[in-house]
Amino acid sequence: MNKYLGRVVVGLVVSSFASQAFATEWNVSVWGKRRAFTEHVEKLAELVSEKTNGEFTFNISYGGLSNNRENLDGISIGAFEMAQFCAGYHRDKNPSITVLELPFLGVETLEDERRISQAIYEHPAVIEDLARWNAVLLMPSPLPQYNFVGVGEAPETLAEFEGLSVRATGGIGAAMETVGAVPTSMSATEVRQALDSGVVKAVSFAPHAHMSFGTVESGTWWTTNLNPGTVNCPVVVNSDALDALSDEHREALMGSIDEALDHYIDYYENNTMKAWGPLLEEKEIQQVTFSDAEIAAFREAAAAPAAQAWIEENNARGLPGQELFDLVTSLVAEE
Repeated sequence: MNKYLGRVVVGLVVSSFASQAFATEWNVSVWGKRRAFTEHVEKLAELVSEKTNGEFTFNISYGGLSNNRENLDGISIGAFEMAQFCAGYHRDKNPSITVLELPFLGVETLEDERRISQAIYEHPAVIEDLARWNAVLLMPSPLPQYNFVGVGEAPETLAEFEGLSVRATGGIGAAMETVGAVPTSMSATEVRQALDSGVVKAVSFAPHAHMSFGTVESGTWWTTNLNPGTVNCPVVVNSDALDALSDEHREALMGSIDEALDHYIDYYENNTMKAWGPLLEEKEIQQVTFSDAEIAAFREAAAAPAAQAWIEENNARGLPGQELFDLVTSLVAEE
C-alpha cells in the first residue's frame, strides 16, 4: 500500500470512529400502541433525527422496556433515557404535578392544558420533586376532559352512580366518590379486561384512549358532559442522559419541543376528535347528557373539598401546596 492510499484508509477509519462516537440513541418507554397520546414523542424523534442528520435518534418502545406504572422508576435508575407516565399512576412519587389532576379546574382547551402544564413544570418545587427520580420534565401530553364509557343500564342521573365500580384515577376518582361511585385506579392496558369481566362497570378516559384500548367495543353508553377533569401525563428524560448530550444534540432536542406539541394538538383535534362522534354513532353507543343543575351540584360537591385536601396534604409534605394551586387557578383565569 502506498503512503497516500494508507493515509486515506487511516482517515476513513478515524472518520468512521468519530461518527460512531458522536452517534446517540435514546431508548424511550411508552405503552399501548402509537396513537394521538404519543404523537408528540413520535414527532420529536423525527425532528431530532432530521436536525442532527441521524446522529441523535430515539428507539421508541411500546411496552417493551417497562410497565407503564414503572416508567418513572426506570428513569430514576437510567434503564432508559426518556419515558411517558401519568401522575395519577403513582401520586406519592410525583405529588407536585397532581395539582393538574384536581377535578373541575376549568381548563377547556388542549392549548390551555399545554400552557398551564408547562408553567407548572417550570416551578422550582416541581423541578425539585421530579429531580428525586433523576427526571427532568420535558413536555406534557395535553388531554381533553375525561368522560365515561360504561356497560349495562346507562345512568340517567348522577345519583345512579351510587355503588358503581368505575376506573378513575387521581382527582377524577376523588370527584366520583362524591356521587357515591367506587373508583379504582388501574393502568390503561388493564381496563378492557376489567370492563369485560365486570370488575368495573365504567371507565374514564379521553376519547383517544377509549378508541385505543377498546372500551367502545363493549361499552353501551357514554357521558357527554360529566367533564370532571383530566390526567396529567408528562414526558420526562433522565437528568444524567440530558446532561451528557452535546450542545448540538441538546439544542436539537429542546428546540423541537414546541413543534412536537403543535403537531400533537393538531393531530388530536383534527384526527381523534373528528372521528369520535361518528364512532359513537357507528357503535350505537347511547350518549348520556346530564342537566346543568346536576353538573353544577357535582362541581360544588367535588371541587373545593378536593382542592383543600390536596393543599393540606402537600403542605404537610413540605411542598408549597397553596402556591401551586393558586398558580394553576390564576393561569386558568388567563384563558
